[in-house]
Amino acid sequence: MTTADQIIVALDVSTKEEALNLLEQLLHPISFFKVGLQLYTAEGPEIVRTISSTGAKVFLDLKLHDIPNTVARTVERVNALGAQALTIHLSGGSDMVRAASEARGAGMLLLGVTVLTSATEKTLREIGVAHGMDNQVLRLATLGVEYGINGLVASARELEMLRRQFGTRVKLVAPGIRPSWSLAGDQKRAMTPRQALEAGADYLVIGRPITSHPRPREAVDKILQELA
Repeated sequence: MTTADQIIVALDVSTKEEALNLLEQLLHPISFFKVGLQLYTAEGPEIVRTISSTGAKVFLDLKLHDIPNTVARTVERVNALGAQALTIHLSGGSDMVRAASEARGAGMLLLGVTVLTSATEKTLREIGVAHGMDNQVLRLATLGVEYGINGLVASARELEMLRRQFGTRVKLVAPGIRPSWSLAGDQKRAMTPRQALEAGADYLVIGRPITSHPRPREAVDKILQELA
């Protein structure tokens, strides 16, 4: 896997036209694209089929969190769409995680979300979690691995801890990645691409530094140069 293959570009836009314009500019060297709630709500399942038809891989970032049966049936539908990766919230508990794991196809990367990269210790206290960020991330990650997920989504700042704990048993996906020349925005636990790869990330999710750049392909080239 090349460095370019480890970058997932987040298509956090509102229309199919915007998404396909970015895809046209970035496909080769980038092969993996994230469809989140913003684009999926606007365009529906067809956007996954359209992107897949170009030969690109799709990471469907829906962060499922519902009763086990509903999540399992949704995972089955995502399998049928052909997405290569899907997120679920590990805070949904063991029954939900197990149901999702049993429903996923053999080729799907089922990614368990630990704690959102926009969250802080204050966020955790507000929702009743008193044992701190690292403990919460590790607790949820352990639950996810025990009940069958094969990937984790976590802040780059927790990557080393997770790699030590789980080795190569799961893929690690780091969102909130910010190149050295970009603004952090609402990401509270961000890292640069190089820092995240050195910490153990298998994939880097990068959105606004690329998609909001006046020349997105130039932004990708700058990131790849930074990693070379």
